[in-house]
Amino acid sequence: MRLPKIFALILLIAITHQVMAQNSIPKFKEGERVVFVGNSITHGGHYHSFIWLYYITQFPDMPITIMNAGIGGDTAWDIEERLEQDVFSKHPTYMTMTFGMNDVGYFDFYKDNAQEIAAKQIKRSFESFQKIEERMQEASDVTKVLIGGSPYDETSKIENQIFPTKDAALQKVIDFQKKSAAKNNWGFVDFHGPMLEINQREQAKDSLFALCGGDRIHPDNNGHMVMAYLFLKAQGMIGNKVADIEIDGRKKETVKSDNCFISDVKSGDDQINFMYLAKALPYPMDSIPKGWGSKNSQKDACKLLPIMEDINQEQLKVTNLKKGYYNLVIDGIKIKRFSNEELQNGINMAECENTPQYMQAYKILLLNEERFEIEKRFRDYAWMNFSFLQDKGLALADNKAALDSITSNWENGFIRGNFGAYERARNPEIRKIWQKQMDDIVSEMYELAQPKLHKIELIRVN
Repeated sequence: MRLPKIFALILLIAITHQVMAQNSIPKFKEGERVVFVGNSITHGGHYHSFIWLYYITQFPDMPITIMNAGIGGDTAWDIEERLEQDVFSKHPTYMTMTFGMNDVGYFDFYKDNAQEIAAKQIKRSFESFQKIEERMQEASDVTKVLIGGSPYDETSKIENQIFPTKDAALQKVIDFQKKSAAKNNWGFVDFHGPMLEINQREQAKDSLFALCGGDRIHPDNNGHMVMAYLFLKAQGMIGNKVADIEIDGRKKETVKSDNCFISDVKSGDDQINFMYLAKALPYPMDSIPKGWGSKNSQKDACKLLPIMEDINQEQLKVTNLKKGYYNLVIDGIKIKRFSNEELQNGINMAECENTPQYMQAYKILLLNEERFEIEKRFRDYAWMNFSFLQDKGLALADNKAALDSITSNWENGFIRGNFGAYERARNPEIRKIWQKQMDDIVSEMYELAQPKLHKIELIRVN
């Protein structure tokens, strides 16, 4: 009678392990070279940049490099064509890959035989991915993660055309990506399902809500922060704290000091002060919508998911204080007033954007944006080479024949849009300068990310 129970237990353990494997991916290690491969959502999007910002502020002594390898308009067959020259040439130790939005097509969904066309497109995507999969299997020293991409929004009531059943076709691409990850023991992160759920929940309250932007395809800043959060969650970052402090005001003792150092605790009748050195910085988020057509900011994602609660906690708890209100003062700067009950329960200093440590972190955000803008020029240059010149045998040629081919197709709006970056980047001297600028910015970000010693005071207000 015991044998079936043992088999049932073994099966339960196996299923649990499989579920955990599908929902968790490796964290980045020191020195990691991470390449995010994708289409325009990666090319011009911020999710990978937001992920790097988290790692810089949370792990300032663990430098890594994150690289954008997205190209607007790409499909699986496009990625397969540029895999060596544009992805493995970056010498990744960790690579992620997402595709599908362009693979399944657009205007064909209006045709009478739309489902037949979609099936052929999905088959082509799968066959191209099989070649990619073979190459990825050969790279045994590279950590691989497949990403089920953001959804196509067919339900928002915004004034923009809808390609009916496109998202269902996209889901079939994601299905074979997920199966490949399970078969190869690679990581898999699903953006599609959770973002679809957010759309449905928010659109029930506001029919014009659109996480995936005005074109139903490209996530806004809040959407990219949602994607970054989902990736970090899959890496097991939920619960990581900037710092967790508990002080007993009466005993002048440190009860807890997780991920930080507390010293020189002093208290009097109406105040308590101590020195504070954290091992991390709060995660800064832009509260201004930025980018062409953007209506939402990075921080707006906090209205959709428990981002602050899960990955951005700089907890300060002070017990045994007199009743009343206290000004939180850091390095002589008045931050905010709190009641003794609030301090007893604990406050999140990361919510206070005027603390010295938050302002320090925000400078890193701005530097990271500067780095992103330079890197995007490289991606615009890559678009010209791999989306236009490669079919002509002129990818990375940087010669007159390539330039003539481009200018003779000037009626193409994408060529005109990417020409400025291409014209400059075709000169190796300029690429060298851009790379040096990015390297200098990265060095400055990690130097700036080193936490500093602060004096924290709680002064009772009469």
